[in-house]
Amino acid sequence: MNTTTATPQSSDQNPTSGQNETSRASGPIAQPLCRPIHGRMLAGVAAGVADYLGVDVTIVRIILAVLTVVGVGVGVPLYLAGWLLIPEEGAPQSIASDLIQSLSSRTR
Repeated sequence: MNTTTATPQSSDQNPTSGQNETSRASGPIAQPLCRPIHGRMLAGVAAGVADYLGVDVTIVRIILAVLTVVGVGVGVPLYLAGWLLIPEEGAPQSIASDLIQSLSSRTR
């Protein structure tokens, strides 16, 4: 019969106590704001904002719809601004940045 017992390691000797505790203490790593390619209905603005905020995409869509109907059409300009300013997933910059960069290169 084997009576060998494992001795518990102190926190100084635990190899997983260093980096994992600091990463847990700092919280989850924030995802960059981008419009995803999958899971979107139109341009992916609502899906991107929902992913960034960590909420359900339906909540963001309902808020945009309410802002469009009740807020005298504020939801439509917000959505268009998001489409222009939030880069698509995998793209280095937004549509607005591409447009500004191409216009500035023409004037040089």
